[in-house]
Amino acid sequence: MPVVDVDGLTFTYASGTAPAVRDLRFRIERGEIFGFLGPNGAGKSTTQKLLIGLLRGYRGTVSILGRDLADCKADYYERIGVSFELPNHYLRLTGLENLRYFRTLYRGGTQQPEALLEMVGLGDDGERPVGEYSKGMKTRLGVARALLNDPQLIFLDEPTVGLDPVSRRRIRDLVREMKKAGRTVFLTTHDMTVADELCDHVAFIVNGEIRLVESPRDLKLAHGARTVVMEYDLGGRPGRREFPLDGLGDDADFLDLLRQATVRTLHTQETTLEDVFLRVTGHGLQ
Repeated sequence: MPVVDVDGLTFTYASGTAPAVRDLRFRIERGEIFGFLGPNGAGKSTTQKLLIGLLRGYRGTVSILGRDLADCKADYYERIGVSFELPNHYLRLTGLENLRYFRTLYRGGTQQPEALLEMVGLGDDGERPVGEYSKGMKTRLGVARALLNDPQLIFLDEPTVGLDPVSRRRIRDLVREMKKAGRTVFLTTHDMTVADELCDHVAFIVNGEIRLVESPRDLKLAHGARTVVMEYDLGGRPGRREFPLDGLGDDADFLDLLRQATVRTLHTQETTLEDVFLRVTGHGLQ
């Protein structure tokens, strides 16, 4: 049984005339990192709000953790964790006080706040008021808060926005650890590099509609050029040649050059996930 099973999900805001999301269909298996990718305003956050129960009145069916979302009560939040792109913390409280407060809202067991702060790189900042935190630090605190109840399903909305390279790597490593522990992650982002590194499958959403669901690897293989480019020095002169990847081991020109020249670089012509998104959807990410 999938952890998330969405069939025909459609939602229109009361102030709108057209659906914000339309006929969404996808499944997320246990232990999977599922990327929901698209430009700003595509419907990513609306979908997350629907799945975590902040928006009601949708059409279609949604099953999460084996239960119909429409039937889920307060105990649903004992089993999921949510990190919002713009987390709402108590700014006058310290990071540690924030986690200790939210910890009291759960009936079941919770993780130690101190350990969670260490996990997201805030171990030395737990006694500081959150009002003194940078945007990136507040984001990391939001991730820590999402893990308080040791959830089976974690929703992460743009978890690396505003982070420095070291903090981005820490969050990426943390998401990988969630997967190793058997947790399921629903990741909304417009950062294709993060999605490519982390996700088992990605869904491309544009204008409220899903255009494609596939693994990043299969997408890049399907849309990349099946060629190899060699940059080399031969007789003191630099050169560059491109060869077909198919039959490369029997390509006499390639083998001769490989033996005679000094090879500087040798690359297959892989495409990026962002290039694939543009080709499939016809839209950029901004």
